[in-house]
Amino acid sequence: MNAMLFQVYAALFMVAVTIVLFVWLRGSEAAGSARRRLHMMARFGLDPGIATRGGARLAPIMKAAQRRCGNCRFEDRCELWLKGEGEGDNSFCPNARTFQSLTETGARAA
Repeated sequence: MNAMLFQVYAALFMVAVTIVLFVWLRGSEAAGSARRRLHMMARFGLDPGIATRGGARLAPIMKAAQRRCGNCRFEDRCELWLKGEGEGDNSFCPNARTFQSLTETGARAA
């Protein structure tokens, strides 16, 4: 009976560790995504603060930009481009058009 109880506890412990690692990984990915998105906004001349203080008009736009960045397939390319090591323009960015439009419509703040 003790061996079975040990196995149950070991299995529960492994499940708990798996959940903690998954949550940590997702949080780490989200932080990297947010950092890249805010840096890309700054490269467009946008105040990264509009992501949180943009008001009701910009809230859905910024939420969509956040979602697109979180699902982006070009994270490595983005990292290199933001460091100035990538080639070409930023047309790979799924938010490039959005950020360009915001720049053109005067969403620059401060």
